[in-house]
Amino acid sequence: MPETSPLIDLPACELNKLEEIADLVTSVLSSPIRREKLALALENEGYIKKLLQLFQVCENLENTEGLHHLYEIIRGILFLNKATLFEVMFSDECIMDVVGCLEYDPSLAQPKRHREFLTKTAKFKEVIPITDSELRQKIHQTYRVQYIQDIILPTPSVFEENFLSTLTSFIFFNKVEIVSMLQEDEKFLSEVFAQLTDEATDDDKRCELVNFFKEFCAFSQTLQPQNRDAFFKTLAKLGILPALEIVMGMDDLQVRSAATDIFSYLVEFSPSMVREFVMQEAQQSDDDILLINVVIEQMICDTDPELGGAVQLMGLLRTLIDPENMLATANVRKCKGKTEKSEFLNFFYNHCMHVLTAPLLANTSEDKCEKDAVVGSNKSNTICPDNYQTAQLLALILELLTFCVEHHTYHIKNYIMNKDLLRRVLVLMNSKHTFLALCALRFMRRIIGLKDEFYNRYITKGNLFEPVINALLDNGTRYNLLNSAVIELFEFIRVEDIKSLIAHIVENFYNALESIEYVQTFKGLKTKYEQEKDRQNQKLNSVPSILRSNRFRRDARALEEDEEMWFNEDEEEEGEAVVPPVEKSKPEDDFPDSYEKFMETKKAKESEDKENLPKRTSAGGFKFTFSHSASAANGANSTNSKSVAAQTSPTNSNGSSSKNANLTTAVTATKGSLVGLVDYPDDEEEDEEEETSPRKRPRLGS
Repeated sequence: MPETSPLIDLPACELNKLEEIADLVTSVLSSPIRREKLALALENEGYIKKLLQLFQVCENLENTEGLHHLYEIIRGILFLNKATLFEVMFSDECIMDVVGCLEYDPSLAQPKRHREFLTKTAKFKEVIPITDSELRQKIHQTYRVQYIQDIILPTPSVFEENFLSTLTSFIFFNKVEIVSMLQEDEKFLSEVFAQLTDEATDDDKRCELVNFFKEFCAFSQTLQPQNRDAFFKTLAKLGILPALEIVMGMDDLQVRSAATDIFSYLVEFSPSMVREFVMQEAQQSDDDILLINVVIEQMICDTDPELGGAVQLMGLLRTLIDPENMLATANVRKCKGKTEKSEFLNFFYNHCMHVLTAPLLANTSEDKCEKDAVVGSNKSNTICPDNYQTAQLLALILELLTFCVEHHTYHIKNYIMNKDLLRRVLVLMNSKHTFLALCALRFMRRIIGLKDEFYNRYITKGNLFEPVINALLDNGTRYNLLNSAVIELFEFIRVEDIKSLIAHIVENFYNALESIEYVQTFKGLKTKYEQEKDRQNQKLNSVPSILRSNRFRRDARALEEDEEMWFNEDEEEEGEAVVPPVEKSKPEDDFPDSYEKFMETKKAKESEDKENLPKRTSAGGFKFTFSHSASAANGANSTNSKSVAAQTSPTNSNGSSSKNANLTTAVTATKGSLVGLVDYPDDEEEDEEEETSPRKRPRLGS
């Protein structure tokens, strides 16, 4: 048959012509032009209905050969991919006969029983009676066509993928119509919500209602963005979030799973909508029944050994606390001038963080753990959770906390220091589950990766490298991921030249690490340490000779006591911990007076020479004390260096107060002013919250 012929002449629709019709339909599939012509001929002559009448005759006569030909014909017509033909084939009048034709696949010994399944096994459930007959018909049609595509038709090959694109579109637009019709029926949706939240509703009915909403939300994904916005706003207006809060707390696992799926649709659509709801809810409810806390508890209490549900919920929590999808502008409606980021993170750390970290703190508490104080011991005295499911849960929590370290600089810093969280996390380095030990190490690696001197002082003061080094030494000569991860941590410190950490590691742990020679990391740390000492000695030689005079020599121990008393007085005046508790956090623009004075003095003198004062050691020599920030490699100095000469030291038992007075007078009389000898820091750029957060004067580093 030439492609240039005006139209295809179809054979007469008779039993003895079925083979000819099947050959014709099969032959045109390779040519788009001939497919179009055949589709037009089938449509004009009402041919499909005649074929389905022949199907009934063949089935009554048990004409197997004719039924096999009809299978090929109907399948070929579907592959013509024409919407006008689908309208005929999927009408109430024809669709069951189409399914019947597709039962008789010639490759099968026995025909399938698809019609029996659709009419007897599959039951249409109406959670609330649907009075609109057109809507009911559309739901039935969509289910049956979806069944044909997914179950009856074979999976298309690579070359046939586009053959059924129109069938996919047919189903897609049907779903759009169903969602739109249901959304417009406010009486129907209101009744569904009323029954869902009614305490008198029995569990089976509630399960059906939740499954209805799950499918309803799944259908909504077919909507255009504008229509989908309207859909979810309608659900929010009707109270979907309070309803979910009730349902997610139920005992029925199937109901909770469906509710989690619905919640995921809402979070994916609009995290801000969910955040706004939980912050409003916090003003009226206890922490225990807040939606986010319900979600966290469901994550913690997941009974699945592989924690499939917990992984899904953890992903949703991460989306909710991700600053990247929070509004950067102030919330004008509330007239507080606060951004969504600051407002929600304050809420989360005050009301929810304690629920998230509870399993971690419970499994690393002191009554469960005996700490081994010997560096490099071959045995571990720390009792860690050996239950695989508990270890999986702690790994999920640590993954979320690591995300917080990367994205919530100010809030998580407060929380870690107030709860001494890193120490508790590093207990897990002794877990028999290597993946959990690696999670704990990754948490510490992210903290060190920030190169924040507050964190560095916290780590050195708490001697928190000890469990990491113990884990490295206990791992022995095994070349595994734990070994590589620990070495990478120390290599990062060496490459980034984090001076305070290098000094701490070399001074406290080098004897235990110097035997490790298969990498040059630890020797490199020692080299960096010695180079820094040499630089400081060179600076020391340039200090004016009057400062090195024996006349002003003070006992080193007395000087350290004076420093400690000065800092104790400072803390008493401020009346708070080094980092204020989260619950008592002040407005971001409320700086302590002492900090303002410090900054004013700094700005006035930043053009002058900046040097550290030497400290006299008990042996009579000079020891130059210094402190560097994590960003020393970039030229920024620590914000916490304080010259001892700038302090007014109390009188000690050696009667050195007069010497102090003479020292201060002498320094003032020198060419450089007193302030010029103090090594003040350069400003360090931080994020919006870091710049505006209240700070307290920290203690000296170790």
